[in-house]
Amino acid sequence: MYVKVDRELVHTKMVNYCRVCGCHNRQDREKHLEFYRLPKIIENQGEKTLKLSEERRRLWLAQLHQNLDGKNLDNIRICSAHFVSGKKADLYKRDDPDWVPSLNMVPVKAAQKSGENSLAIRRFERCQRREEQRKATETESWDEGLSDNLEATETDSFTNNLYTQTDIDNDALTAMESELQALQAKNTQLHEQIKSNNKNFDVSSFKDNNEKVLFFTGIQTWHILFTLYSYLSPYLSTRRSLNGFQMLIMTLMKLRLNISNVFLAYLFGLSSSTVSRILTEMIDIMFIRMKPLILWPSREALWKTMPLQFQEHFVLKVAVIIDCFEIFIERPSNLKARAETWSSYKHHNTIKYLIGITPQGTVSFISNGWGGRASDKYITENCGFLNKILPGDIVLADRGFNIQDSIGCKMAEVKIPAFRKGKKQLSPLDVEQTRHIASVRIHVERVIGCVRQKYCILNGPLPIDFLIKRETDALPLIDKIVYVCCACVNLSESVVNFM
Repeated sequence: MYVKVDRELVHTKMVNYCRVCGCHNRQDREKHLEFYRLPKIIENQGEKTLKLSEERRRLWLAQLHQNLDGKNLDNIRICSAHFVSGKKADLYKRDDPDWVPSLNMVPVKAAQKSGENSLAIRRFERCQRREEQRKATETESWDEGLSDNLEATETDSFTNNLYTQTDIDNDALTAMESELQALQAKNTQLHEQIKSNNKNFDVSSFKDNNEKVLFFTGIQTWHILFTLYSYLSPYLSTRRSLNGFQMLIMTLMKLRLNISNVFLAYLFGLSSSTVSRILTEMIDIMFIRMKPLILWPSREALWKTMPLQFQEHFVLKVAVIIDCFEIFIERPSNLKARAETWSSYKHHNTIKYLIGITPQGTVSFISNGWGGRASDKYITENCGFLNKILPGDIVLADRGFNIQDSIGCKMAEVKIPAFRKGKKQLSPLDVEQTRHIASVRIHVERVIGCVRQKYCILNGPLPIDFLIKRETDALPLIDKIVYVCCACVNLSESVVNFM
């Protein structure tokens, strides 16, 4: 029995708790508290920062009063209940009582005997009083000196000293202004460089350039691309770095050329994480808004536009042509997922999809992803495809689709190439019927080839992350990508000759 691949991962969330002796606060219970890691040693921001961060880390460890040899210090947390103000102080506020946790850092009985909780507060108050006294003394001495100079008419000496001090300040100010101007010029240069790079992917660069549109997006003409953008633009979020059109182009480039996020980051002047977020957001929007492009047509609509080659051999009864295609994925680490995605036909781990096209050559059905181990028959009977079939319909399929019973329950008929079934050769009637089926069933393989050629991301191998379903999503990313690619192919010309 074949089963669908379970792509949901169960993650165990580690609960943070306070490491202070005698404190029983936990992050899952006391949600109003903050839990701070041990301060890290900062080595790339100057000698002063290095010394401060080293001293702070040493004092935090000393306040724990514990032997932490062999422990992973990155996992140690101290809750905000051990800080006077309820949160830790900034690194450069050395005299702040919350520079080091001080409240209840030893068991309660010991703290009551030693008075440790109030020691840091008293020390900080003494430092503040000394600082205020020092400032008051400097202000008084400056006022007294200034009045003495004026009364004694020692203006020349004072003026010389003032000019000397002013010259020094002006030199420092000039240096700071020069550095600021240099930084502003560099910032402007980088912004202009980013803008010049992004101009190659702006609306003006694609307008009326069908060759460029086809190469980067897989869409045949500029008018179709701009119509798609106009349809999606009300739902696109605006960003400072890229506009909506550029985000659409970047997403279609990812699907079309299957280039890495790092390359796109350099190309558009972004970080790779920003590119990843934009692509995920755009795929979600395109998947929701482009659903109407994959439509199961009514019987009347099929009859009115039925190609002649179908009318000649099957009258007007053909509703859909079906087939399965597989996408290579990376080898899963989970043994069960590895077994369910192994395809004995492709000799690789794959994800399989059932695709259905109309006689007119448009994609009318695309299933969710299934493990490569699942058979064509099992996918057809369990993906919801049979709910689309009406009594009297004809379904064209390949030999692997042994679904006569399932289709028969819908009062419909499936046409597949004939089997020899132990015969030396097929009868003339079977040969002729097989030839007619093969001549029109080939269109579904042409559509699959068109989807793969236009959007190389479906050639794989795709990372396992694409198969993982987020908690807020009903489908994994790979299913949305396949749907969007098929919808974009429906915007192209049909592969079927209507004459």
